[in-house]
Amino acid sequence: MLSINVAVLLAVVIVVRLRRRTEARSQPDEKLTVVIVLVFGVLIAPTSFGQSVFNAVGQLAHSLSQTNSP
Repeated sequence: MLSINVAVLLAVVIVVRLRRRTEARSQPDEKLTVVIVLVFGVLIAPTSFGQSVFNAVGQLAHSLSQTNSP
């Protein structure tokens, strides 16, 4: 039996959708891409990979806010 991870499948779908030229996308197509990316984020958030990405982005945001402070 073949098992497929939904997050991996969504990552492939996102890459394929984003490779298309921007001019070729309609507004509903753009909205669908946003929904797919949000679902992907929800799926990877509880994983260790999702937590490491969250921590890295948090550290980056913290360092940027420290740099821009007077």
